[in-house]
Amino acid sequence: MDRMSGTGDTARGEPPEYPDYAERVLAVAELIPAGRVMTYGDVAEWLDDDGPDDGQPGAGPAADGGGPAAPPGGGRRVGPRQVGRAMALYGGAVPWWRVVRADGRLLPGSELRALAHYREEGTPLRDAARAADDHIPKIDMRRARWDGRQDDGGAP
Repeated sequence: MDRMSGTGDTARGEPPEYPDYAERVLAVAELIPAGRVMTYGDVAEWLDDDGPDDGQPGAGPAADGGGPAAPPGGGRRVGPRQVGRAMALYGGAVPWWRVVRADGRLLPGSELRALAHYREEGTPLRDAARAADDHIPKIDMRRARWDGRQDDGGAP
């Protein structure tokens, strides 16, 4: 894939080569429809359950009826923390705002940028609690969470 994270070019102006797990995480982020989200854990589970041998995400756990793919990274399973790390390091060129915390809170330090994307895409949000210091809404996870099925129409 030829993604640039916005962190600069390599010495010869070629796109950087990402670790296999990062490529897989970014590919899943690109599949999430506008207005929908997946948690870091959802992405990790998707990658664990993904059946294709080519290392590319398919249609999730039921894609081919096969068992889990071989773990990326030489036998290590990808978990939510590894998904977050891949998104932090390499996610600038994909819809990073669609991979979120399970509690629906917006990414610290990027709340306003993410909120603009959510509003533009019509992502379901919940108003911030009156006692909240920052008054920033949360994602309505019940309505916004995407389960990976391609046939759900993509609308929240």
